[in-house]
Amino acid sequence: MISVIIPTFNEEENIAQCLVSLCHQTVPRSGYEIIVVDGGSKDRTCEIAEKYADRVFIQTSRKVGGARNDGARVGKGDIIATTDADCILPPHWIQRIGENFSNPSVVQVYGPIYPIEEGFGNRFSLLLANTFSRIGYYSRTFYYTLGCNTAFRKEAFEKAGRYRCIDAGDDLEIAMRMKDQGAIRFDGRLKVGFSMRRYKKFGTVKSLYEWMYIVADGGETQKYSYSQKKYK
Repeated sequence: MISVIIPTFNEEENIAQCLVSLCHQTVPRSGYEIIVVDGGSKDRTCEIAEKYADRVFIQTSRKVGGARNDGARVGKGDIIATTDADCILPPHWIQRIGENFSNPSVVQVYGPIYPIEEGFGNRFSLLLANTFSRIGYYSRTFYYTLGCNTAFRKEAFEKAGRYRCIDAGDDLEIAMRMKDQGAIRFDGRLKVGFSMRRYKKFGTVKSLYEWMYIVADGGETQKYSYSQKKYK
């Protein structure tokens, strides 16, 4: 059993295509479950999600990382897979995740992304991101994992301390702890369609710089920032 966790917030325009792609996988529907964890949407996100997902509920923990943790807590699977509400999953996504975990030493699997939207700029931006990811993996210096296309062995995920409830980079920071639990694998064929709307909002250079900065300081700045906010 694989538990797919999807955090949402006001995603009525995107959630249906994501869930439909998840419902049309090459493995039987009984082999995985879909859990949508909502951050209190004011639109029809939950109503739409309930048509496809096995479980939809409102998160109780902070931030996107907290939503993923909430989903993992109720998930029945031995494998936890995470993606985003505006992504499109290829038909073999669940199958390839399962195949990667056939090796008992593997505790985390991740893959590249491609832009859903057309345009040279979008393709070039994600080419940079995917190249950055491959360089880190094959040099074994860092793991550029993204929450839209990653999966964990649940037991190791729990031992590592789950996701940090931080403002950004929770999906990258967790790999720094997961590597102490076992092998992390990059699968170049585990591709996911990724919406560029956030890149366009924040800017590609700024987004990449933020991720690289988190890699450089090991997430310490984000953890300190969250701690300060929590106790103010």
